[in-house]
Amino acid sequence: MFGQIIRDIRAARERDPAARSNLEVLLCYSGLHAIIAHRINHRLWNWGLKLLARCSSHVAKFFTAIEIHPGARIGTDFFIDHGAGIVIGETAEIGDGCTLFHGVTLGGTGKERGKRHPTLEDDVTVGAHAQILGSITIGKGSVVGAGAVVLDSVPEYCTVVGSKGSIIRRRGHRVYDFRHDRLRAVDPAIGLLMQRVRKLEQQLATHTGEQPPADDELLRVVPELEDRQDQDDESEQDAND
Repeated sequence: MFGQIIRDIRAARERDPAARSNLEVLLCYSGLHAIIAHRINHRLWNWGLKLLARCSSHVAKFFTAIEIHPGARIGTDFFIDHGAGIVIGETAEIGDGCTLFHGVTLGGTGKERGKRHPTLEDDVTVGAHAQILGSITIGKGSVVGAGAVVLDSVPEYCTVVGSKGSIIRRRGHRVYDFRHDRLRAVDPAIGLLMQRVRKLEQQLATHTGEQPPADDELLRVVPELEDRQDQDDESEQDAND
């Protein structure tokens, strides 16, 4: 366990340019404090002292603002940057060399039992406020972007972004042109909403005798959405091949 803690300190020094010394990391990094507490609590959990482990993890959450269930399995070289608001569920598994930023949730999707939390393979990085939910696997070396919501497993060495967890890179090659300024054309749910708004505008124009503005963006985005979706499907199929 002490060897793991030493490697956790080394990981913080390597991945955070603000870290000036091992002593500073040991004294001032709440993420490291949460990891050390978890290493101890996980031992207690495995020894059958589950209530003591839960109570101790609750105390650690109070001081660090990081909630790690003592049943979670966490590998070596683990780094939590900032850390406030992180939640790691009971059956979560985290490999070696992983990094989590603040606000990340490794949670479940309901009240199911058994393996119900995510597995992160080695060298996975998860951006701030990303939500990874369910018994899914994030492959080795993958990156989950800030604010992403991931409900499906991700292959190795991929980059995932967006509210629906879209894969935009596989092994360094772009496969999906995700852009926030084109979010309407990326998210099918928003596209369907725009289709509905278009119909309502047409109905309103029929009753009032007025025509919608010629430059109405909603009238132009639906065909673009359909074309964009076809292109995305073709890119995804090529990547899978």
